[in-house]
Amino acid sequence: MEKLSYHLPAFEGPLDLLLYLIAKNKLNICEIQISELLNQYTEQINVMKELDMDVSSEFLEMAARLVYIKTVYLLPKHEEADELQRELTGQLLEYQECKRISQLMAESFNFNTFVREPAEIELDQTYRRNHMPSELLIAYQNAVGRGKRFIPPSAEAFSNIVTNKIVSVASRIIYVLRRLWKTNEMKYDVLFEQGQEKSDLVATFLAVLELVKGKRVRIEGSSQSATIKLINGGVKNWKSKS
Repeated sequence: MEKLSYHLPAFEGPLDLLLYLIAKNKLNICEIQISELLNQYTEQINVMKELDMDVSSEFLEMAARLVYIKTVYLLPKHEEADELQRELTGQLLEYQECKRISQLMAESFNFNTFVREPAEIELDQTYRRNHMPSELLIAYQNAVGRGKRFIPPSAEAFSNIVTNKIVSVASRIIYVLRRLWKTNEMKYDVLFEQGQEKSDLVATFLAVLELVKGKRVRIEGSSQSATIKLINGGVKNWKSKS
């Protein structure tokens, strides 16, 4: 490190002095050499004392901290020294960023100016722009379209939801078993003859699937010749389980 020629600025603290030394010697703040930095730091402190400058305790505390880090580096294992140096580097980087922000803020603020409250001005709300008739037509159509989105839907919009009859699968299971109670067998298509709505047809179909799954009925044949037959004990088993 080059010999310092001292032009003593006013340092705000030990971190400010360390940053000054690092910048003076063009060092990498993340790879500082504690021993060299300590020599520079103590020499600066001695000069401050020789000039009868007030050296606060925090400067001396930082000097002791640097001496301790240098001492730990002399040990065979210096993991603690690495940790202490990383901590010091983090503080220097943080302090350097704070100084940069403070300089930017100092440039933005000027305490020699006077700012008064904004005066109340009466606004002129007269519309003075001219438009083509086609532009007015498009604006009107857009406004009408946006207004329709806020109109509540009519009752007819809910007719398919509210007015449809809800048919349970359990009720259609009872219906199928009653149809098979006496005959024990019937055409498969006959089960759907009385269904007037989709909900009846779907519920009846699901009821047949449940009965087949439970081995209470079976379907024989295919297409229009298919028949549904009641398995022996199907009604009795269904009653006992239900």
